[in-house]
Amino acid sequence: MEKKIKVLVGLSGGVDSAIAAYLLKEQGYDVAAAFMRNWDAFANNDYLGNPTINDSMCPQEADYKDAEAVADKLGIHLYRIDFIKEYWDEVFSYFLDEYRKGRTPNPDIFCNKYIKFDAFLKFALKNGFDLIATGHYAYRVDRSNGRVELHKAFDQNKDQTYFLSQVSEKQLSYCLFPLGKIDKTEVRKIAHQLDLSIADKKDSTGVCFIGERNFKLFLNNYLPAKPGDIVDIVTQEVVGHHDGVLYYTLGQRRGLGIGGLKNRTTDSWFVVAKNVKNNILYVAQGEENEYLLSDQAIVKNINWIGEPFESLHVGCKFRYRQKDLPVTINYIDEETIEVIYDAPYKAVTPGQAAVFYDNDRLLGGGIIEEIYFKGQKKNV
Repeated sequence: MEKKIKVLVGLSGGVDSAIAAYLLKEQGYDVAAAFMRNWDAFANNDYLGNPTINDSMCPQEADYKDAEAVADKLGIHLYRIDFIKEYWDEVFSYFLDEYRKGRTPNPDIFCNKYIKFDAFLKFALKNGFDLIATGHYAYRVDRSNGRVELHKAFDQNKDQTYFLSQVSEKQLSYCLFPLGKIDKTEVRKIAHQLDLSIADKKDSTGVCFIGERNFKLFLNNYLPAKPGDIVDIVTQEVVGHHDGVLYYTLGQRRGLGIGGLKNRTTDSWFVVAKNVKNNILYVAQGEENEYLLSDQAIVKNINWIGEPFESLHVGCKFRYRQKDLPVTINYIDEETIEVIYDAPYKAVTPGQAAVFYDNDRLLGGGIIEEIYFKGQKKNV
């Protein structure tokens, strides 16, 4: 009798990872699951940033209970493993450092790189598993030469390859993505058929492993607020006051509190630049104002999934759910590229990821370091 391939599934307590585990079991794999605990809200004294946390059960513990219920229903063993130190050292410290610089990081991308596809993978291999699996919406393609590719999921509305852009080809070679060829409607349908208690549980939209909370209150625990002026970049007039320049991102429209100004149009205000040293938040009116535009970016920490490219005209996402925008990439050095847009694009933001595609195939990505417009470097 042929030995079954042993797969350890990252079970989050949500419906996607639950159905990923179920599908693998149906496909004949020897499946077990693991719940990753990577954040301690009470030890880190951040519960004030989330009013849903109370003394009886924080959201992460509720997720663990849901994962337990799923594992019991599917008849699979559930490990509980802590990567709190790894998460702090590799993901959260980076997250804070980027905010201190006035940039806008994407911790989910580095959470995948260092936790789900590194620390978790090492745990799985050490404990006798052959592969790992997650509930990400992505599709892995095995090539005949032993290499792997990653492609966008069938469900384009849920595709999560953007968040996998820093995962290496070697890491991907150990991973399965059971949801790559089905859509979210089908996932929930299967969950209902299995009578899972989490069948209608809403998707998490918070920071990876930290969860949903009042973000300003949460960040204030680590980077205390320093109120300052909001300045019209065109007239240099003070038009409002901000809670802390670090808390805002380029292109942001909501939460600026600007209103009731004389001799002004009713056009919305947008964040267009930040001066961290002088604690000034710059804004401009109108969705089409040129201060939101850039036409070139420098991207660092490049990770290619497959062979690196010399010079290429490709599609690029500068943020999740954005359509692929045509760009040309040129190397500056092994880890740095110049990205030239086919046309000026709005609100490209330092600290965020630039992720590159050849149609549905994920080529890789990097972190936006600088942006330019008409040859001039733009302020953060």
